Amino acid sequence: MPTFTPVDEQLTYIKKGSAEIIRESELRSKLEKSLESGTPLRVKAGFDPTAPDLHLGHTVLLRKLKHFQDLGHTVIFLIGDFTGMIGDPTGRSATRPPLSADELMKNAKTYMEQVYKILSPRTTETRFNNEWFEKMKSADWIKLTARTTVSQMLEREDFHKRFKDEKPIALHELLYPLAQGYDSVMLKADVELGGTDQKFNLLVGRELQRSYGQESQVVLTMPILEGLDGVQKMSKSYGNAIGIKEAPLEMYGKLMSISDEMMWRYYELLTDVQISEIEKMRTESHPMQAKKDLAARIVTDFHSAEAAVKAAEDWAKQFQKGEAPDSIEETRIEALDNKLRIDKLLARAGLAGSVSDAGRMIKQGAVKANGELITDPTTVLDITGGVTLQVGRKIKMARPGLANTGIRTETLSS
Repeated sequence: MPTFTPVDEQLTYIKKGSAEIIRESELRSKLEKSLESGTPLRVKAGFDPTAPDLHLGHTVLLRKLKHFQDLGHTVIFLIGDFTGMIGDPTGRSATRPPLSADELMKNAKTYMEQVYKILSPRTTETRFNNEWFEKMKSADWIKLTARTTVSQMLEREDFHKRFKDEKPIALHELLYPLAQGYDSVMLKADVELGGTDQKFNLLVGRELQRSYGQESQVVLTMPILEGLDGVQKMSKSYGNAIGIKEAPLEMYGKLMSISDEMMWRYYELLTDVQISEIEKMRTESHPMQAKKDLAARIVTDFHSAEAAVKAAEDWAKQFQKGEAPDSIEETRIEALDNKLRIDKLLARAGLAGSVSDAGRMIKQGAVKANGELITDPTTVLDITGGVTLQVGRKIKMARPGLANTGIRTETLSS
């Protein structure tokens, strides 16, 4: 029988970083009954395997699952191999293209490899929702859909907006919230976790459980994590994501590029550090050291402590010690009036993978122009007479002219 900490202590840990709990009084009651009976709560979070790799934004829910696991409760990592074929309409202005069962299962395998870097594989209950949906007959679906109405579904913001804008809503999309809710019925979930954008679906689960004679699950929503730009949600399509399979140095460097204010949000949503400790660091720690500690923690989670130490050393060597570069290359850049923003200049010169990458490196303190440190990505440079650009050990001389012409390499004198 598991040993649980006092309810108030559990609530403090559970509430860390959460956006909303529906309802907190119900959660307290469930925790009290759990403490009295010695029976762990069943805590569920579902993930549709629609892409092969996860990024840190996906791990916000996994981290909260881990918090419940740390407290001795049963966590259920639900893979939506059935719902993934429907496609979650959350935040969509058009119907998602469906994925095949083979694609979903291939992605699901990579998910399991990645999530166990956070969750304990020994105590995590991993389920696939096709386990029950593949057994459902037409009559079962009719009975399930009879438990809600079209008008209730159209209350959902995504559907309401598309209906108002006269954009099509496929019938199968209306089934998604019902399918997600039915998962909670089949798993007898006490708590379901989801992003703030999932609130409607999670509430459908509460209603369905009641209609099936079960006690309603508590809904706990987590914020959507902002990406490296600190504005848009983390997404590979926005170029602001940190993939959990990225190399240690790349992961470490990206984390060092976030703003000081965003750093505290990452501490809250991506680590197990208690709020009281975070508040203490805010007042007592230097932001640079706190950020290094954050980067080391996250690299350790997804790689190892040794990899984190090496990444920190390599990052310091690359971006802080200003070691002399081995060579210089001249490149021609086309620009109106021979003037261009530094972030765009770095991207065109091939010293950054994109403008956003350049912006991150500039904020890291990794970029110099003509030997001077550049800290503002919007800085405009005149390249008429040539500008020496330095990123770490890499140096290029940017001169005006047709792109990709007149490139030459020189060895620098010592």
